[in-house]
Parts: sequence; structure tokens; C-alpha cells
Amino acid sequence: MNRGDLFRVKHPSSKDPKRSRVFVIVSRQILIESTFSIVVCAPVYSRHDGLSTQVKIGIKEGLKHESSIHCDELISISKNKLTDFVGSLPEEKIFELNEALKISLDIPEY
Repeated sequence: MNRGDLFRVKHPSSKDPKRSRVFVIVSRQILIESTFSIVVCAPVYSRHDGLSTQVKIGIKEGLKHESSIHCDELISISKNKLTDFVGSLPEEKIFELNEALKISLDIPEY
């Protein structure tokens, strides 16, 4: 399990109308490798609104169609729910993810 890995999660929450949804792990690697039981993830949706906090991904990353990571909707997910591996983000998408997270969390550039 690594930062940037995508997993399909069944019944992600009672508020989500889908039976399953893909999430990308955004927690730092040291936390993922620790005994801590949860990681922070961002959901993947089939729609892309053109926001700077969204990252376009698709077939290259293991999905069935073009989609978008939504960094404004971060959630904690138990590691034991992350069992259905979909794919991994390449380095250039990790860079885009980092930039989108900085914007969504209002972290200034120094």
C-alpha cells in the first residue's frame, strides 16, 4: 500500500449513493506503513468540474473511464477497507495531486 494507490471501496459511506467508489491514498508514506489503522484518502468521481483542486485521471491509472480526484472531499478510511486495488498514480499525477492538495488546504507557497 502506497501513497497514490487507488482502491475501490464498497459502501464507502451512508451518504454516498454508489455501491462502491474509488479512492486514492493521500496520506504520507510513513503513516501508511505504520500501525495506525486509518489513512487519508480523496474520492474519485466520473465528473470533472475544472477546479484547481481536482486532478484528471483515467484508463492509464487503472480506471474504466476518464475521472477526477476531488481533493476538497478528503476522508479517513480504515486500511482494512482498502483491499480492491485498482492502480497507482504515476509520478506526474502525484505532482498534480500535491498541487491540488496545497490549494484545497490553503497551504501557501514559500
